[in-house]
Amino acid sequence: MNTHMLALQLMAIQGCLGAFDTLYHHELTEALPGRASARLELRIHALRSLIYCAMYVGLACWRFNGLWAVALLLVFAVEIGLTLWDFVVEDRTRLLPATERVTHTVLTLNGGAFIALLALNAGEAMTLPTALAWEPHGALSAFLLLCGAGVGLSGVRDAFAARALARQAAKPHPPALRFGATECAVLLTGATGFIGQKLVRALLADGHRVTLLSRQPRAAAWLFDGRVECVSDLAQLPPARRIDVVINLAGARILGWRWSEARRAALRASRIGLTRKVVAWIAAAHHKPALMLSASAIGYYGIQARGDDTVLTESDAPQPMFMSDLCREWEEAAGAAAAYGVRVVCMRFGLVLGTQGALPMMLLPVKLGMGGPLGDGRQWLSWIHVDDVIGGIAHLWTSEEGGAYNFTAPESLSQAGFNRVAAKVLGRPYWLPTPGWPMRLALGEQADLLLEGQRVAPARLQAGGFAFRHPTLAGALASLS
Repeated sequence: MNTHMLALQLMAIQGCLGAFDTLYHHELTEALPGRASARLELRIHALRSLIYCAMYVGLACWRFNGLWAVALLLVFAVEIGLTLWDFVVEDRTRLLPATERVTHTVLTLNGGAFIALLALNAGEAMTLPTALAWEPHGALSAFLLLCGAGVGLSGVRDAFAARALARQAAKPHPPALRFGATECAVLLTGATGFIGQKLVRALLADGHRVTLLSRQPRAAAWLFDGRVECVSDLAQLPPARRIDVVINLAGARILGWRWSEARRAALRASRIGLTRKVVAWIAAAHHKPALMLSASAIGYYGIQARGDDTVLTESDAPQPMFMSDLCREWEEAAGAAAAYGVRVVCMRFGLVLGTQGALPMMLLPVKLGMGGPLGDGRQWLSWIHVDDVIGGIAHLWTSEEGGAYNFTAPESLSQAGFNRVAAKVLGRPYWLPTPGWPMRLALGEQADLLLEGQRVAPARLQAGGFAFRHPTLAGALASLS
């Protein structure tokens, strides 16, 4: 049996498993590049990825003989040490989902196998003259080189993310927010999203008692160092339980697979269905909450024709289309709590800018020097900094009014204008247009989220005297870079 070839084949499998782990877990479900607590983990990942990049590229087409074989053994030892360190850091900073634990276990077993096979061959290789002997393996070598490029880019991505998080940590923190003058018991859904995480920490800092409704209560409790109570079902909260404020942020990610009937049903269930369950709990509660703040989105207004510069406010009507119907029904479900004496506020979020969420992926082409308009670039993009989302919630906490509020910054830009400002803030060129038709072909109606837009103003927030910390995009992006 050719153990060297078997080792290379196991390396190819390792590349596939690693790509899945990085894209599905680190980027999508865990969003590590934007998580402040993952800074050390990202540094370890960056170093390991660059080592793997060198291993893939080197072993794809060369044999390591003589002192090169010794160097390879030393690299293996460093990689094993980094892997063990990574395990310790992960266990101290987050609760891994089951799929990630299984994937890491398989990666460890597979990695140990190919390292052992290569190490077995190292003894004979060390007796040969020191050289890198050219030994390509056709398609397998090409795939290993591709893996090397991919893992190298991943390492660079993690290194930049860790540096950005370090810069964020070094910046002065904004003043602590006050959510009313008295301590309140708060029930929060959607707390593990990036808005929810910041909100929970702001509420705890202000001395409030927080209960989270989460599908993964153990992970949620771990995320907030056990300082919150977590339940997986509202039935775990008896009717006699006192809740003063309900904040409903839950909702499945809107951008993803095409909006098939099954996916539309899932989106409705995660928003409308869950909100109805919360209102049903309020109906049975002995002590009714004074306030319910419920998420919605500016998708309520449908899409605005490109070239139409009309400014949309809270008084504008929805349109007969899925995204609009989804938000309208979501708000109607929350509004049912008003029948029990609860002041209901629906927050229509624009694009929320932060170190997590959609912004990092939106800025990636700009950071790589490939920024430019998406489609024709004329679609309006209404945004808000995450700090102003939290500030707006604190502002409405003590207000006496209910109804819908637009959570957008005073400044609206076209998509082309947004990317142009981003390129200037990041010191990158703005030159490469991205055609819209591939997205339309791949995403169908969902492409409207990217290729169409709305020019939305925060009319009611401004009328109520709310002062935005980040009213302009340039300042908002500078605070996050």
